[in-house]
Amino acid sequence: MPLYSYRAVSSAGDVSTGELEAANETEIVDRLRDQGLLPMQIAQSLGVATGAAAPSTPRQSLFAPRRVTRDNVLSITRDLATLLRAGLTLDRALELEISLATSLPVAVMLQGIRDEVRGGKSLSQALDARRDVFSRFYVNIVRAGEAGGALGTVLTRLSETMERTKELRDSVRSALIYPTILIFVAVASIMILLVFVVPQFQTTFAQAGKALPIPTQVVIVVGTFLRDWWWAAIPAVVLAVAWFRRRGRNPAVRRVRDARLLRTPLLGDLIAKIEIARFARTLSTLLANGVTLLGALAIVKETMGNVVLASGFDGVIAKLREGKGFGRPMAETGLYPRLATQMILVGEESGRLEEMLTRVADVYDREVATGIKRFLAVLEPVLILSLAVLVGGIVFSILLGVMGMSELVV
Repeated sequence: MPLYSYRAVSSAGDVSTGELEAANETEIVDRLRDQGLLPMQIAQSLGVATGAAAPSTPRQSLFAPRRVTRDNVLSITRDLATLLRAGLTLDRALELEISLATSLPVAVMLQGIRDEVRGGKSLSQALDARRDVFSRFYVNIVRAGEAGGALGTVLTRLSETMERTKELRDSVRSALIYPTILIFVAVASIMILLVFVVPQFQTTFAQAGKALPIPTQVVIVVGTFLRDWWWAAIPAVVLAVAWFRRRGRNPAVRRVRDARLLRTPLLGDLIAKIEIARFARTLSTLLANGVTLLGALAIVKETMGNVVLASGFDGVIAKLREGKGFGRPMAETGLYPRLATQMILVGEESGRLEEMLTRVADVYDREVATGIKRFLAVLEPVLILSLAVLVGGIVFSILLGVMGMSELVV
């Protein structure tokens, strides 16, 4: 049977580590619970059982992240929720989190939070001082949990929301892996043709003493430039990327760009569905933890990535303050999917807005998965055809020059 290493905590808050043989992780969890231990980390070991292992201290490896990542925040939230619901105090739970830290930045951050909590600050205040790691949404959820005296339960809900958001984000990233590889291969193939193949014909064409067709001249000039000035192309690309990123921070430019993205066939519909799924799940989580609808909308607006969709909530919030409700003003903007706005309107009228928002998020999570498949079904052949056209155009340009030389010989 495989060997698993574990780290668990007792009801008194003592950390226990070691290795056990079992058929799977579930069996390890059951055996630890039978011993009165709460499992925190379980991983399959490559070695043999040697008894208890000493707690490891986090060390910063060469390739380890130099900052606290989203996955780190999710792990911290999940573990804190487990420890607090098991009856440990916040101070003791933070101490255990520090001992469980897998990287130096995480350990340093947790130590700072622990020290501030010991100094009299609330957890939400300590987190609010680290806005580069913890978003306004996260801080407000924790603050609501502290006010209601159910921090462990609130953190559990928060970790579930973060996990669903991570699943959505990972599904989008996974779907883009193949198109990214395809684009890289296309660019590499074209560069090889232009830099190594095309210049080989330059001397031959020059010796022929005959004017070359314009397509052949263009291809030769581009290939020669890339061969002789490739070193200048690298900083040019870097500067171009930096310029586009800087322009992207301009609110007016970003608004125009986001509006065009929403009008793009297939892609615009997919972006809207991703945003509405994130919006609905975030708003549902905030409302479930006691945040008012007006306050929750202001927070959710900051989490949206598309400026056009986010700015649409300005009018919705204004009408909500006037007592005109939430669902109908949202539908009147015409920016959001009709199904989502109608479901929200029904939830508002029936007094089950939080429940309906969760359903909207679930529906659009599935819609996003379908939309990604549909988008890739169109994108992949488009990329392949584009590559074929570019490579074929280069080859055809060279053949035009060769055919011209053949006519000269005849």
